[in-house]
Amino acid sequence: MPEELSYSEDHVWVDTSVSPAVLGITAYAADKMGSLVYIDFPAEGDHVRAGDEALEVESAKAISPVPVPVDGTVRYINNAADEDPEIVNNDPYGEGWLIKIELDDNEPELLDSEQYAKIVKKQ
Repeated sequence: MPEELSYSEDHVWVDTSVSPAVLGITAYAADKMGSLVYIDFPAEGDHVRAGDEALEVESAKAISPVPVPVDGTVRYINNAADEDPEIVNNDPYGEGWLIKIELDDNEPELLDSEQYAKIVKKQ
């Protein structure tokens, strides 16, 4: 898992080093879900709050809400992932990003890669 990213306990990564911030699900989450077949994205321009289940990912196994760990306004959705959700499984930290958010708070409370790795090891 990339060390430069921040993480939530809900298996969401956030790259706050760029603006707008980039958000996606971790490789751990993508592997647990299996091949994704559909992603329900928020609309560009929607304002989301930390904890909102603004996204939903669907695989053959389940439909899972994705809680957004930051407050902000959705600026972009990943159209490539919308057209081919498996891109998230194949490259969750790269081409498989989900949304870009203009953050309300430039320093959201997130985990670093070491803290997140400890959570994954317990599961």
